[in-house]
Amino acid sequence: MTIGVLLITHGNLGQELLTTAEGMLGICPLQTKVLAISGDADLETMQTTAKDACRKLNTGEGVLVLTDIYGSTPSNIANHLLDLPKVAVIAGVNQPMLIRVMNYPALDLQEMVIKAISGGHDGIVLCNDMQK
Repeated sequence: MTIGVLLITHGNLGQELLTTAEGMLGICPLQTKVLAISGDADLETMQTTAKDACRKLNTGEGVLVLTDIYGSTPSNIANHLLDLPKVAVIAGVNQPMLIRVMNYPALDLQEMVIKAISGGHDGIVLCNDMQK
């Protein structure tokens, strides 16, 4: 068994990140769901949908929830999942973070959180020399 991954993002961002990761890797090694939050989404409905998705993804190993902007509606919905067992939420999802997560499908939830954060952080690189 492996952990599940739930992407909760503004609009289609989560689906685009997942589609790109699958294209790069050729597979999706983790059970993954995407919840797209529109500007006019009903908060209570989305929280219920997110909890249902999280419960379906959790096969006993836990669920890693990735969301985009901390403090935003998707992040607030994600943080309501923390009352479920074996759920970790990380805000600030980016492509390097998701690729890192997908490259280590056998990790447990705690180890996956560390990999995800390092992937997201290490994927941000200044590409020019500002000394010039």
